[in-house]
Amino acid sequence: MTFVITGAARGIGASTAGLAASRGANVVVSDVLDDVGEATAAAIRDAGGRAVYHHCDVSDADQVRELMAAAAGHFGGIDVLHNNAGVHESMITEDTSLATMSEETFDRILAVNLKGAFLCAKYAHPHLKASRRGPSIVNAGSIAGWIGTIPGIAYGSAKAGIGLLTKNLAVDLAPDGIRVNCYCPAAVATSMVTDVVEAAPDSAAIMKTLVGTHLVHRIGEPIDVARLVCFLASEEASFVNGVVWLIDGGSLAWRGTVDVLGME
Repeated sequence: MTFVITGAARGIGASTAGLAASRGANVVVSDVLDDVGEATAAAIRDAGGRAVYHHCDVSDADQVRELMAAAAGHFGGIDVLHNNAGVHESMITEDTSLATMSEETFDRILAVNLKGAFLCAKYAHPHLKASRRGPSIVNAGSIAGWIGTIPGIAYGSAKAGIGLLTKNLAVDLAPDGIRVNCYCPAAVATSMVTDVVEAAPDSAAIMKTLVGTHLVHRIGEPIDVARLVCFLASEEASFVNGVVWLIDGGSLAWRGTVDVLGME
């Protein structure tokens, strides 16, 4: 089985790449962080896995087309597309409110997080359709697509779109035997979360807020999500399709913070 994973240089993407490879999959690590991405692929190979790196900005249709062609050419096809690449507005600007955010920032966030998933699905589609190994697409959503966050005007809008893109793709691709699912994490220990926290006026307060709603009272780890991605891509999930799956430590199960439960 061959995985193509975008945004795979680090975080959830890198963890998924490592786990999938450890279970026997071929892995195409894709990102715009070339040095880190090459190192991630090399580490997988050093551990006995099969992995290559390919540069790709998922908002660029030509680069996406080239990625899918290269992946299929290298490993003989594509069985799983993990649309993991993402960016948050606080990673590129301090102007994150409605009053201050530029159109260019809003467009960039949607181009990577939402349009990028569409483009990757579009150009992976012929290869997935040819697969005989239970092909699937697994999209990266977020609880920011379910609730309002600060900041999150652009990111939350994009991730909400991912949820319905997932359902519509599941319908559209069902005749081709391609399943499409989505996972929605709460706070996970990734560079994106670190960047969001560090950009906040009070980093300690924002981290307490992020983790404070988790009934599983810790920050999520990339491997937590990687295990879910590999499950959704596997034969064990062959009857799972069109699902927007929360993996949030219980964050959206209630309205409160754990300090009221004596879990500070």
